[in-house]
Amino acid sequence: MKTLLTFLTAFTFLINAEAQTLKPYILGASSSKSVAELSPEVSKALADHQLKVVGSYVPASDNNRMVLVVTHPSLEKAVSQIGGLTGFATTLRVGITHEGSVTNVSYTNPIYWGNAYFQDDFSKVKANYDAVDGAFTAAMKSLEGYKGTSFGSKKGIDADDLHDYHYMMAMPYFDDTETIGEFGSYAEAVAKIDANLKKGVPNAKQVYKVEIPGKELALYGIGLSGENGESKFMAKIDISSPMHTAFLPYEILVMGKEVHMLHGRYRIALSFPDLTMGTFTKIMSTPGDIEDMMTAVVK
Repeated sequence: MKTLLTFLTAFTFLINAEAQTLKPYILGASSSKSVAELSPEVSKALADHQLKVVGSYVPASDNNRMVLVVTHPSLEKAVSQIGGLTGFATTLRVGITHEGSVTNVSYTNPIYWGNAYFQDDFSKVKANYDAVDGAFTAAMKSLEGYKGTSFGSKKGIDADDLHDYHYMMAMPYFDDTETIGEFGSYAEAVAKIDANLKKGVPNAKQVYKVEIPGKELALYGIGLSGENGESKFMAKIDISSPMHTAFLPYEILVMGKEVHMLHGRYRIALSFPDLTMGTFTKIMSTPGDIEDMMTAVVK
């Protein structure tokens, strides 16, 4: 009897552990409407649940896609509480993608990305993320064709593993950012980037900018075009359905006097954790290409 009880306890633990694995995206809803028809409905649903749209664009020059970038009061409070590189968590992303006969509305899974970016501090902001997660669920339920299923990884990743995630040995972690600019002050850094983007930077366009008051943190989302931009690398890595449109746009973070970007081999792997090494070799130059384009924004 004791042996049976031990077995059942262990089996239940394994089931619960499997249930707790996280995937990078959630399919919120599917519709027969076009991207253009659905986008305003999605924007309204988000706004009705405190998910503020701070930017939108057509990624990868693909009219079958639209990205809406959002933030939420609880998300901004979480970043303000911990600070530092958690500034990358200031926004989440919603993808609207026409695939075959349907248009899918997907979004970055708040709990997945929160665990990845807050790491061991996630427990301190869990309540904030539960609120954001609940807001997304309510917004998606208000749309026709609600789904609520996670995707983007066959098995998913355990929350604890996300805290120190890296694709494989010798690959970068979250903290292994690329410092692409250093200035005399936070104000100088922001002013330089704002001026460059206003003037125009080849193959780089501002999608959004969000600052965290009093924390010297500013997150920019940058759409990347040109021969080495989104059209090139998305065609090679976004090859499953539902599509990972909400992977975009790429970000840079002003943190005090420094400007950081997440290493491509971390940010891409976190967004596409099931990519094979064979697929990664097809975009071997992409991390460096992205860094070059982002550095031009800061110069």
